[in-house]
Amino acid sequence: MASNLIVLLFAALPLMGSPGPATMSLAAMGAAYGTQNSLSYLSGIIAGTFGVLILIATGVTGLILVQPTLVKAITVVAAIYILYLAYRIAGAPVVGESNTKSRPPLFYSGFILAIANPKAFAAIGAVYSSSLILPHDLMLDAFAKISALSIVIIIVNSGWLIFGSALSPMLRNPKTGRIANVIFAIMLIASVATAFLSG
Repeated sequence: MASNLIVLLFAALPLMGSPGPATMSLAAMGAAYGTQNSLSYLSGIIAGTFGVLILIATGVTGLILVQPTLVKAITVVAAIYILYLAYRIAGAPVVGESNTKSRPPLFYSGFILAIANPKAFAAIGAVYSSSLILPHDLMLDAFAKISALSIVIIIVNSGWLIFGSALSPMLRNPKTGRIANVIFAIMLIASVATAFLSG
């Protein structure tokens, strides 16, 4: 069991931790707003990604994927929302700017992005279905995988937020900070395009 769990974790960390819509948005939020101001958004990302994990573990994702019209509708809505979030990131205040009009996105913004994130479905689906931790007890196996992957979700997403926050002192110059925000927004759009094209 322990060796199977280690294999699962080693497969999950690079797949789930690689750049994607959620991770890029967390780095951008950390750089623009700092860790403390982005905790609500981080909680939404974690909750939404956990929701994706549960959808995959219970087989609901499979039921959705056999409905082409529903898949297209969800894809369009997700793309529009992620483009909106990229716009918000590009226009986020530079660290140190006094801009009371711009508030960091809250829990629901993170949740919607995470639950609509095509990369999350692909990465979690691949990791979840590729290994058995307890092959003789499928219920316990599902519980073990959900527990292990939940820890990975928390570590990976928190890590990207902290990484973005670590960049913020270097982005206090208004010009540099604005360029960084726009680059983060472009990277978010690129990560979404890659996820949709490879899906």
